Order: sequence, then structure tokens, then C-alpha cells
Amino acid sequence: MAGSATATAGTMPAVPAHAADRMDPRKLIAFFAMVLGMFMSILDIQIVSASLAEIQAGLSAGSDEIGWVQTAYLIAEVIMIPLSGTLARIISTRYLFAISAAGFTMASALAATATNIDQMIVYRAIQGFIGGGMIPSVFAAAFTIFPPSKRSIVSPIIGLIATLAPTIGPTVGGYLSHAFSWHWLFLVNIVPGIIVTLVTWNFIDFDKPELSLFKKFDWWGLISMGVFLGALEYVLEEGNSNDWFNDNSIALAAVASGAAAIVFFYRAFTMEFPVVDLKAFANRNFSFGSVFSFVMGIGLYGLTYIYPVYLGRIRGYDSLMIGETMFVSGLAMFFTAPIAGRLSTKMDLRLMMVIGFISFAAGTYIMIHLTADWDFYELFIPQILRGFGLMMCMVPINNIALGTMPPSRIRGASGLFNLTRNLGGAVGLAVINTVLTSRQDVHYERLRENMDWGNPAAIDQMNNMAANFNSYGMDGTSVAIKQMVGLATKQAVILSFSDVFLILTALFVAMILGVTMIKKPAPQGGGGGDGGH
Repeated sequence: MAGSATATAGTMPAVPAHAADRMDPRKLIAFFAMVLGMFMSILDIQIVSASLAEIQAGLSAGSDEIGWVQTAYLIAEVIMIPLSGTLARIISTRYLFAISAAGFTMASALAATATNIDQMIVYRAIQGFIGGGMIPSVFAAAFTIFPPSKRSIVSPIIGLIATLAPTIGPTVGGYLSHAFSWHWLFLVNIVPGIIVTLVTWNFIDFDKPELSLFKKFDWWGLISMGVFLGALEYVLEEGNSNDWFNDNSIALAAVASGAAAIVFFYRAFTMEFPVVDLKAFANRNFSFGSVFSFVMGIGLYGLTYIYPVYLGRIRGYDSLMIGETMFVSGLAMFFTAPIAGRLSTKMDLRLMMVIGFISFAAGTYIMIHLTADWDFYELFIPQILRGFGLMMCMVPINNIALGTMPPSRIRGASGLFNLTRNLGGAVGLAVINTVLTSRQDVHYERLRENMDWGNPAAIDQMNNMAANFNSYGMDGTSVAIKQMVGLATKQAVILSFSDVFLILTALFVAMILGVTMIKKPAPQGGGGGDGGH
């Protein structure tokens, strides 16, 4: 690296510039092993989601039970993510990450051996809880072990992994379940998991444990946080399919979540050593970054969900065909990541976010005009715009939210930051499913009104269809009525998809306006910013 040996870094007197910017090979090895662990943990959500039908058949599970394979994982993960910062302080990043990687690997092996749905749900809960400890640790490490001048390299890597894993999940899941069996959705984690465990145990040396903090640990805060976030996740995951608050279990979970939230926030602001440090929100850029992260969760998980639903319901694609179609977004992210990294050092991060949200909005706006005939080529441009927009937003959002935090707060802040993205995904999926259900009913009623006996066009089509079926010796009239109902239902579903894309377009346009609320961040090549709150 260029630079005089006598030069000094602005914020670290007497430390040569080239030394301050040098990337320790041991830390690099440890960091990339951590990134692989995070990739496995995030990928596991979508890889299984794409192949739930195969798991259901393999375990002889009921349709009302199979959803818990995902719900158990998500509830456990959403509890662990904010807790990870506190655990990292107590036992150190090395122990937390290595134990998490080993536990995730063992839980994956157990899930592959499950013989009934009850075993699978328990193993998935263990997998989600332990795996959740890996995700925030990577974000925290990226902003503590590397100098600010290297964030243009590091930030796109974690941004790419955090967004690419959910996007290619359907592709990988579809391929594994088709080429092998559903067991390989879990067995695929074992070899990488062992490698990650061994490398992180031997190479992570970022911090030291503070075991004395264990005596101050707020157990009531942990219990209240677990009930608050776990019940909230349950409400969001199961609410639409169970008719929301008309279902007793959903209503009870909502009450439990609200009551536990009051206890959790009270203890978080009054305890000497709270289970989650919420003081990070005193940093304005972190607060706004978390809001944008929440919206990114909606865009990331919501669109990863709605495209496969359309392709499966309307186009009749299987999981492998859906994965091949969705892979376009992954390629767009992969090629955009280095561009976003370079731009983050040369461009105002707020402008990058505006470009990203414009790309997001343009992609969803095109999808408003969706029809039953749209296929790979019609979805090609919207998916490229989505992939490009994700990376153009994710890199600056990471830097704005975490780049100005002091090292003492970065671990707790990282957990909160990742929690907002996961909650954004959960809220987004709940809203999307609710809109799809309610708007489908509305559109179907309107279409049915136009298909009455007073509509000449409807009568002509009905008579033509009936005559066609009569020629095959069938009861033409009854079959034709069923066909017309099917057409109306299909069209109602498509119109409800358009409504969802319209709502998402409005949301991303609103985020463009929201970017103006952020203070201009410090240049990425400079010091640690103003995160001294």
C-alpha cells in the first residue's frame, strides 16, 4: 500500500496509515468464515420454504401442521437476533459464533433424521435459535475489525450475502429436493457448518469475554423479550390463515405480546445491564437506518415470497422452475455488489439510496400490469431492477446505520438492526397475504357482477363453452359454469397481485422522500463518524 511510514491516521495518532489500513489475514479468514455461517443461516429459511410440500409428504404431515416448520424457526430466530449482542459481550464473539455454528450444524443433522412433524418442529426451533446468533455477529465484526477505508469492500459482501441468500433459496431448495430428497435441504449444511465451526474457533480473536456481566443478566427481561417477539412473530405468521383476531389463539398471542412488550421496554430502560441495549436508537442515523432496514425487509422477503406464489398459482411452476426464474435477481445482485461498493466511497450515500428505491419502485410499478400470461421474459426486467435496487440500498443503509456507532455499542446495535429487517419481512408477508386474500374476494365479487345473465358477452361465451363440452357428451352447461367461475377466480387473484405491487410501489416512493431526513454521513474513507451518543 502507498503511504509514508511516518504518516498518521487522523483519529489514531502515532499509528502509521498503512498499518491502520492493513487487513490482518487472520481476521480476514475469520470474517469470511463468519460470512459463510451467516449465509447458511439466512439461506436455510428460503431453501426450506421452497420445498415444504416435499417435507409434508415425507413426514405425512397435515396441511395445517407443515407451516410450523417455518414458523418455529422464525420465532426462535427473532428472539436470538437481538439477544446475540449481549451474549457476545458476556462470552465473546469467538465462543458465541463457534457455538452457534456447531449447534446449527447439529440441529441441521437432526432435522434430516426427523421421522414425524413434531420432531421436525423441535429441531427447526433449535436450528433457528442457535443460527440467529450468527447473523448480527457478522455485521458487528465488519464495522469493528476493519478500518473505515475498507468498508467499500466489506459492506457490499455482507449486504450481498444478506440479500442473495433469500433470493437464491428457492433455486437451491428446488434443485436439492428434485435431484436428491428433502433430507438434503438440511444435510447440505453439515460440511460447511463443520468448516465454519473449526475456522471461527481458531481464528476469531476480536474481543474478550466479560463473564462478570453474567451475574447482572436480566432473566426477566429475556423472558419478556421472548414472549413479546415470539408471540408477535406468531401473530404475523399465522394471522391471515387463522382469520386474525377472530381466532382465540391469535388474539391471546397478541395480548401476551403487548403485555410482555410493556415489561420488556420498562426493564430495558431501567436495568443496569438490560438484555438488549436500546440506547443505540439515540443515534439519529441508526434510527433512520433501522426504519429503512425494516422497509428493506418488506422488499426483500415480500418480493421473494410473492413472485413464487404467482408462478406457482397462476403459471403452475414447480419449485425448481420457480427457482430458475427467480435466479435473475440473484445475478443482478451479484454484479451490482462491487459497483455499489465503489460508489459508496465516491457518492453521497443518500443519493445511492434514492437510486436504489427508484429502481425498486420501477420494478414493482411494472408488475402492476401483471397478467396470467407473464412468464420468464416479462419478469426479467422487474427482477433485475429489484436486484439492482436491493444492493444500491443495502450497502448505504448498513453504513449509515452502523458506520457511526462507537465500538462499545456496535454488537447490540447490530442485533437491533438485523431484527428490524426480519420484523419488516414478517410484517410485509402478513400484510401481503392479507391484501391478497381480501382484495381477491373484492375483485371476484366485481367480476361476478359482470358475468350475470344480462351481459351478452358473458352469455355468448357461456353458450360457446357449453356447446363445445356438449359435443364431447358432457353436461355442457354445468361444466361451462365451473370453467367461468375458475376464470373469474384466476383473474381476481391476478388483480389482487397487482394491488400488492401498487402498495409496494407507493411504499418505495415514500422511502425516497424519507431519505431527505437523514444527516449526510461522513465519507467512508474517513474516521468512525459521530457515533458518540
